[in-house]
Amino acid sequence: MGFLAPWFLAGLAALGVPVFVHLLRKHVTTPRPVSSLMFFERGIQSSTRHKRLRYLLLFALRSALVFLVVLAFASPFVRRPAADTSGHLQLIVLDNSFSMRAGTRFADAKQQALSLLAAKPHAQKAQVISLGGQLAVLTQPISDEAQLRSALESIQPGDGHANYGDLGRSIRAMTETAQRPVDLHLFSDMQRTAMPANFADMVLPANVTLVLHDVAKGAVPPNWTIERVSAPVDLADPKDPKRSRMQAVVAGFGTPEAEKTISLVVNGKQIATHKVDVPANGRATVEFAPIDVGYGFNRCEVRIEGGDAFPADDASLFVIRRSDPERVLFVHAASDTRSALYFGAALGAAGQASFLLQSVTAEQTTDLDPSRFTFVVLSDTATLPSIFEHTVAQYVSKGGGVLIALGTNAGRRTRIPLWGADVKDTHNYARNGGATTVGHVDFTYPALEQEQPGRDNGGWAEMKFFYAASVDPAQARVAARLSDGTPLLLDKQTGEGHVLLFTSGLENLTNDLPLHPVFVAFVDKAARYLSGRELLSGSQLVDSFVQLRSAAAPAGEVANVEVVDPDGRRPLSLSEARTVQTFQLRRAGFYQVRFANGRDAVIGVNPDRRESDLQQIAQDVLQLWSGNSNDNALQREVAVDDVKYRRVNLWWYVMLLALVVTLAETALSSRYLGTQREEA
Repeated sequence: MGFLAPWFLAGLAALGVPVFVHLLRKHVTTPRPVSSLMFFERGIQSSTRHKRLRYLLLFALRSALVFLVVLAFASPFVRRPAADTSGHLQLIVLDNSFSMRAGTRFADAKQQALSLLAAKPHAQKAQVISLGGQLAVLTQPISDEAQLRSALESIQPGDGHANYGDLGRSIRAMTETAQRPVDLHLFSDMQRTAMPANFADMVLPANVTLVLHDVAKGAVPPNWTIERVSAPVDLADPKDPKRSRMQAVVAGFGTPEAEKTISLVVNGKQIATHKVDVPANGRATVEFAPIDVGYGFNRCEVRIEGGDAFPADDASLFVIRRSDPERVLFVHAASDTRSALYFGAALGAAGQASFLLQSVTAEQTTDLDPSRFTFVVLSDTATLPSIFEHTVAQYVSKGGGVLIALGTNAGRRTRIPLWGADVKDTHNYARNGGATTVGHVDFTYPALEQEQPGRDNGGWAEMKFFYAASVDPAQARVAARLSDGTPLLLDKQTGEGHVLLFTSGLENLTNDLPLHPVFVAFVDKAARYLSGRELLSGSQLVDSFVQLRSAAAPAGEVANVEVVDPDGRRPLSLSEARTVQTFQLRRAGFYQVRFANGRDAVIGVNPDRRESDLQQIAQDVLQLWSGNSNDNALQREVAVDDVKYRRVNLWWYVMLLALVVTLAETALSSRYLGTQREEA
């Protein structure tokens, strides 16, 4: 119990008034007529009897009345557990990202979250959220402790990468419609790599109070990990010294200089072991060559022997598929003798795949079946035999890939085969005595992908183009443009396949691209993209997506897809297998996939290696994020306390009791007054 105005309690001194009235009241004697006092003896009369308390019940009622009036003005209150009258919503966010597997972090975080839930007032609403690769809202705002506890206990450590920016954006979206006060309790290891590039993404709304529960206090343990693996996706000859090699990068975070043993495991069998010296907080590269793999998909693993404080990230998974070299059909005009030479040389020089180029003229394609080739190239062909064009169209719709290079015959085309559009115009830059360059390149496009293009536009800025055709992009994706805005490389999806359109040529007459190293990289990536080898094996990161089908299947043609996760279960239902276009790889391990075009694949999935850096966010940044500075620490403590309790003011109850006492005192005093009159 407490008082809002305790200084009014000084009025309790008024309790002396009833005492004064009852003890020091004036004694009144009623005079009586007597004939003479001469026969009475003089004596002293005692007043002790008059100083005793009389009418004890009346005295008690009057004292109680004074006490209650003073108590009412002091505004007494009692604390009661807050029902939902304060309007506060309690958000319990449990981090289940990959780094929470280190030590006992996740177990400690879950236990602390369950303890907070147990201390929650029964009527207060709460909501459970997990923060891993994606933010998952597990419950609605409810007060049912059984459901909330069940949701918390169902959260298991994941393999995703946490991002506090995603948390901030999600909380802002959740509180846009409801402006009720929110107490956000985050149970996490406060990993530095979970911070977004822009701190503003982490900022929470004004009605959200952030309370951080750090489960990784203390010194950061040293940790080594396999940060990156470079290995061939396809391998035709394990004895090929150029392609049969694998490199792994070993990284240390907060580590001293150490010698580490690295092992290569293929299909569960250790085939090679190397030792490498890793500098303090540095990186070292280890290479395995040759790689002895059998035909088909080989599940490979590079791992650090010996273990450390975080053994879950000591291995990296990847897949190598061994197969015979696949054939590529190269169709060119009879007068074009250079494009096949340049393209074939670049294809042979590429270090990531093995292809055999079969070059034919357009007139020799009548009896060819394109389905026997991994992809098709049409170079400078003005026309194609109608039979072959029809079969290629079917080949593309079922998942095949075609690269079309318009070349110098672009001006004579009335229609571009397979593309479904005409050449609008041609640009002969050499006729004006000059050349143009590449103005824009989309480096996120698979055939042009580069992580760090550099100032020279990834090497494309040095290219000179003398001739190009102008084509309406329509529904196609433009991956590159010339300086004057003319589309250079376009991609159009047709059924389950793709058609790439290069508006210049693959020889050195229309441009000097074949004379530069970037041509080899372009041919290599385009070949892997068109053949679909990027999807058939290799490795991916947790929470990345795999495209199972390129587009919605035509009416009457429904192709099922199939996914088998690392536990051997099929996560897709029958209806999803007929309609779903993409699938998210949520866990680390090996996935088996059958695509809508009938191809099979095995994919090794690894956690994001940013989770291996266990360094925490600086304390000043955490204070800035949560607002928990020394100036408002007391204010925050009161705010949290108010969430659990509410004040119930007793003023009205005291005044009601005082009214009852007043009525009783009035009735009792009237009764005593009547008795005195009768005695008189």
